[in-house]
Amino acid sequence: MTKKTKRTQTPEPSPSSPIVSSIHLASEEGWELSEFEYGLIVAFNAFSRWMTRCIGAVGYQDFNPLDILVLHNVNHRDRDKRLVDIAFVLNIEDLHTINYSLKKLMKANLLKSEKRGKEMFYSATEEGRKVCGEYKKVRDLCLIEPAQATEQDLADLSRIAKVLRNTSGLYDQASRAAASL
Repeated sequence: MTKKTKRTQTPEPSPSSPIVSSIHLASEEGWELSEFEYGLIVAFNAFSRWMTRCIGAVGYQDFNPLDILVLHNVNHRDRDKRLVDIAFVLNIEDLHTINYSLKKLMKANLLKSEKRGKEMFYSATEEGRKVCGEYKKVRDLCLIEPAQATEQDLADLSRIAKVLRNTSGLYDQASRAAASL
């Protein structure tokens, strides 16, 4: 006969209770990070859905969020980028996923490549720049205008962005520590 472990009762949520996705990960000392992680999950999925719907409105249905991020990154400041540059800026470790996106975007004639020595450089084609411009128009209409009509102080988003970038360093360090266990 197996011995049953006693389970502690989860307290009933109240309006001021933290909202977490996995109560088993939230501890007395870690509620704030659990709340933050749930916010990241919800925001990431909403942002991913938004990007794919926005690019779909421009006429491109087959791009995933990474493809869209790569397109915008390569188009950014109209400078040629190497695969490692894109990975560094987007904080993506798996270069093959970016390489796959680059090939997909080149096949759609949104990006082009040029070999210089041993390095491959990527840039947006005229069509790629046009798509990024159309994406911006849809973004302005569907996201920026409604956001400006809310009572939320959008300047708070700049502070939140800084917190997110700083917190990413905490997660990067934790991932290195976990890899060494």
